[in-house]
Parts: sequence; structure tokens; C-alpha cells
Amino acid sequence: MENARPPWARRCLGPAWERWLSVPPDRPRGGHGTRLPWLSTLAVTVFVTVGSGFAGHDQASGRVPLDSVGRALLVIGGALLLFRHRYPRTVALGTAAATAAYLVAGYPYGPVFLTLALGAFAAIVAGHRTVAWCALGGVWAVRLLAAHWLYPWLPPPHDGPAPWGQEIVITVWVVAVVALSELVRVRREQLAKARAERAAAERRRADEERLRIARELHDVLAHSISVINVQAGVGLALLDSDLEQARTALTTIKAASKEALGEVRQVLATLRTPGDAPRSPAPGLDRLPELVEQARSAGLAVDVTTEGTPGPLAPGADLAAFRIVQEALTNIVRHSGSRTARVLLRHTRAALEIRVDDDGPATTGADGPAGGGNGLAGMRERAAALGGTVEAGPRPDGGFRVRARIPLTPGQAADAGAGPAADAGAPPTGDARGGAYAPAEAEAEAESEAGAEWREPAVGGGRGGGPGADTVSRGVGSEEGEEGA
Repeated sequence: MENARPPWARRCLGPAWERWLSVPPDRPRGGHGTRLPWLSTLAVTVFVTVGSGFAGHDQASGRVPLDSVGRALLVIGGALLLFRHRYPRTVALGTAAATAAYLVAGYPYGPVFLTLALGAFAAIVAGHRTVAWCALGGVWAVRLLAAHWLYPWLPPPHDGPAPWGQEIVITVWVVAVVALSELVRVRREQLAKARAERAAAERRRADEERLRIARELHDVLAHSISVINVQAGVGLALLDSDLEQARTALTTIKAASKEALGEVRQVLATLRTPGDAPRSPAPGLDRLPELVEQARSAGLAVDVTTEGTPGPLAPGADLAAFRIVQEALTNIVRHSGSRTARVLLRHTRAALEIRVDDDGPATTGADGPAGGGNGLAGMRERAAALGGTVEAGPRPDGGFRVRARIPLTPGQAADAGAGPAADAGAPPTGDARGGAYAPAEAEAEAESEAGAEWREPAVGGGRGGGPGADTVSRGVGSEEGEEGA
């Protein structure tokens, strides 16, 4: 939209003209707090008055000489232009009336039409097209009547009818004024629309960035603080009986807090220096062993299984996969009585599929913070941003399961290996927000393509929700149980 002007216009018309055009049509340029255009109005008034005086010398035989009344009409028409941005309709009608009176009085033709053109131009650009057209049409009709029918009763005396050829010139002049005004009005509307679209796009980008930072902070803090909370409990319990074990717990707390502070600094650095690249890479699945070790230090044994041949992942997909596993393990640490978890990473040609299982049962979380969290919602948002899904719910044989599917781009899919059903391309169950499980028919079809081991349906009422619940609570009698934080 910014390049809609031809090159010569972009070179000749500077930023001031662009700013003038970009003002919305329904908002006048000159509000009550805006300076009036004194210089341009004075220049136009002087030009019209002096130019009409010179034109009168050339038309001395056919028109009335310019006197004080004629000059007063010229000055009044020019002075009205001072308010053309604040009151465009009034100025258009006022300049039209002054011009019509000037012509009926028989004064010389000349620059007097400039004030009429500027008044109509300001009205059309401001969106008052009907008023401007009526003003121009009224002056043209008055001039036509005076030149062809009322001339015997109007000055100058002994005047004859004007030639009809003049009407062609006047008509062309009126059409040119209207066309130029309409062109500027349309251009002004286009620039205002483009400006509004840019502002809306900037707001969307700001909202998306805020959501991204909120998810990053939640994932980092929820995982690290969960580990710190568990180890602090262990340290307090063993402080009097097993100093060595208490020391180990404190060492784990120190390492987890140091890592959390580092990741928080990395996220906050993007706020302090917008546009700069982060100094350290975003975490990905290459840090999964480190995540498993942290979970093990919190008392959770994690078994990681990989199916298929891992291929290169885009940074966004790699980060989303890491955060989904991290949040799932955090929920197990905080809300599950199980001390073991199983993570399955299944690489196919079409997607990366993640499954995290624990054998429960859920804990009440009586000492945790009240209120629901944002862990499951954050996982779903991450997957949905990449076109994938996240499902969470109780397993039919007890425990809890989190399943995620992150589609791969064509370039990644070409490099990724394939498992037994790698190219099956089974559609993900649940909606784009990572909602409830699909119906039994879709689950059965998915199992036939990807294997019953992967697509085990969640049936029966779980702890805190039914089989179709979009969010299944992990806790018993606690709102906190939805997810980790």
C-alpha cells in the first residue's frame, strides 16, 4: 500500500504530504487544537486579489472594473479558506456563494475560481462529497443563467450572451477539480486503511509475543520450582536423620534454581533488547537427558523410548516438544503418586508424536497452591501454533497419559525416519486446541494405522473428569489438579 504511488510522486511528495493524506477521512485535519493554515490562506488570498486586478485590465471592455466591492468578495472567499479543515462544508458553500456573487456582479474572470476549487477540494477530501458537488454545480448554474439568459438585467450594461464554447472550458475545469479531489480522497482512505492494518498487525504481534513469553516463563518456573519444592521437602524430612541425603537435596535445589534463573534471564533479555537474537539457543530435545536427570533428582524415574529415526526439527517444533515433555513430567512430580514415568518419542515422516505415561494414583495436592493452572493450556497452544494437537486424560488401566502430535514441515519430513506406521498420516484426534479424545471410530481407525500401543483410547471416568472432558483434573477435590502450575 505504501508503494501505490508512482515513483515520481514518491520522490516529489515528501513525508509531510504523506502524513496529510494518511489522516482518516472521517476525522478533519484541523481540530480545535490544531493551528490554522494562515500562510497558505494568505498566499491564496493575495494571489487571487492581485491576479484578478491584472485580469481586469485585460477585460476592461467586456467586464465591470474591479472595485472595492469586488475586492471584498475576493478577500471574503480567501479568508473562508482559513477554516477549510475545521468546517469544510461551510467553507465550500461560503466560497461558492462569494464566487457566484462575484460573477453575477460582472467582475472580471480570473483566479477567483481558485478559492472555489480549494473549498470544494477540502470538502470532498473530508468526505462531504454531496456538499462540494452542490457548491460547484450551483456556481456553474448561476454562471450559465447569468451569461445566457439574465445578462440584459445584470452588469455590465449592454452586455451580450456569452459564447457556448466557454461552457466546454468551464465544464472541463469543474470535472478536473472533482476528479482530482476524488483521487486524493480515495488515496487518503487507502492510506488510512493501510495504517489501521499495520497497527492491528503490530497489536497481534505484541499479543503473540506476550503469550510466548508467558508460556516460556510458566514452563521454566513450573518445572524448576516443582523440583525445588520436592527437594526442599526431602531436605526438611531428612535434616535430622540423614545429613548426607539432605545435603544432596540442597545441592539439587541450588542447581535447579541456577538453571531457572538462567532461563528466566534469557526470556527477559528479549524484552530489554527487542529484535536482538538470544545469546543462548532455545532448549530442545537434545536437552532431554538433562531434563530426565532433573526429574530423577526429584525422585521420579523416567524411561525414555525413541521409535523411528530422529530427524532435524525446526527450532519452534524442537522447543515445543521439549516444553511438552517438561510440563508433563512436572505434572507427574507434583500431582501423581507414581514415582515412574515413561516417555515415548515416535518419529514419523509426517509428524513427531510424544506420549508421556504415569501409573498414578493422583495426589490431593493439599499443600500446593490453590486454583487451576495453565500447563495443559500452554501445551495445547504450543502444539496448535504448529498445527498439532495435545490430548490429556486418564488411562483405562489407571494412571494418566499426555499425547502430543507435532506435524513436520515437508523439508523435515523428508529427513525424518519412519517407524512402522510412519507414512500413515493418521489425522490427529481432538480439535486444534488439543481438546477431548476423538470418538471410538476415529480411535479404532488410528489404531489400525499407528498400532494399538500408541493409540490406546481413554475410556471410563477418570479422576476429576469424564471421557469427553476437554480438561481432566489430576487432583481429587482440588482445582489445582488440572495441570502443574
